[in-house]
Amino acid sequence: MRRGVVTAFDEHAGHGLVQDAGTGREHFLHCTAIADGSRTIPVGVEVSFRVAPGHNGKWEAVDVERIY
Repeated sequence: MRRGVVTAFDEHAGHGLVQDAGTGREHFLHCTAIADGSRTIPVGVEVSFRVAPGHNGKWEAVDVERIY
């Protein structure tokens, strides 16, 4: 699992970005990839996640879980 921070999230559109703490890269985040099923997550929170190929062939954040 990787660690990072949610840098953007648009509840209306259902997507945002997670910045990987290890690489500095930003990964697309779709609301369905949020592990608790809430479909929303605040900007600025720390998360753990995996990366996987997305629908458009780019790497996306999946299994996103908030770190408390």
